[in-house]
Amino acid sequence: MSSLVLPAGVTVLERGWLSSNNVLLQGAHANALVDSGYCSHAEQTLALVAQTLGQQPLHELVNTHLHSDHCGGNAAVQAAYPGLQTRIPPGQAEHVRHWNPEALSYTPTGQQCPAFKFQQTICPGDEVTLGQQTWQVHAAPGHDPHAVMLFEPQSRTLISGDALWEKGFGVVFPELEGEQAFDFVADSLTLIETLQPAVVIPGHGRPFGHVESALTTARRRLDDFRQAPQRHALYAAKVLLKFKLLEAQSLPLTALWAWAGSTPYFNLLHQRYFADSNFAVWLDMLARDLERSGAAARQNGALLNA
Repeated sequence: MSSLVLPAGVTVLERGWLSSNNVLLQGAHANALVDSGYCSHAEQTLALVAQTLGQQPLHELVNTHLHSDHCGGNAAVQAAYPGLQTRIPPGQAEHVRHWNPEALSYTPTGQQCPAFKFQQTICPGDEVTLGQQTWQVHAAPGHDPHAVMLFEPQSRTLISGDALWEKGFGVVFPELEGEQAFDFVADSLTLIETLQPAVVIPGHGRPFGHVESALTTARRRLDDFRQAPQRHALYAAKVLLKFKLLEAQSLPLTALWAWAGSTPYFNLLHQRYFADSNFAVWLDMLARDLERSGAAARQNGALLNA
């Protein structure tokens, strides 16, 4: 990241995989934060923002999409900065206005997100001033049908959310639910290529500049998922299990299996893609795959994050 040049006033608070990156945009008249991370990291999010801002206030909060790892800290940020204006993509605005954790995906995925409010929507085709720059808002369906990206054309900086990472993109949740969403992923990648960003600030991982290489990797991954949808479903199941481990750090296997059994998305994935396998055996196979990859460890009847 040291060789990349970000626009004036833009600071990337690189997090991990439980919490999305936070992008802080400081300007003479207003400061904005893009994405607030997961709720269990809210205290750390506030500390990082305060460390960067010093005595300055935070005026705006913007979400690229409403998955829990990107907006789970919204309520805490709003409480810490009274008068903060929050903007979200319009697709699920009614579910936020009349708080519906089922429709917002938090209940189905077994994740948490404290209720928050919003004042405005941020729509594809808009131009919004955040910090010192004017950013174009672009639709980025695929991973989430309502997601948006932010593009600053002067520096050619793209805040991509989960539409493009350095080595891939986020799980395509609508595809798992029976919708034809892989085409939307391809469309989002084509749009990014058309924008020709010099720097991409992804939702997870470090900012990067070798965009053509990242697009090639993402398209290769997309082709693999198209040819073998079960591989995509397996990837999604392991991502959800790993996310739970990131949140809890360590869980007795009995508690982990109970959580998975009560989490609608695990049952959906099993029934749609792995129904020929016993549910408990399938879960154990997922855990062992995480262990083999070094993402988890088993100790004294518990699965540990690694």
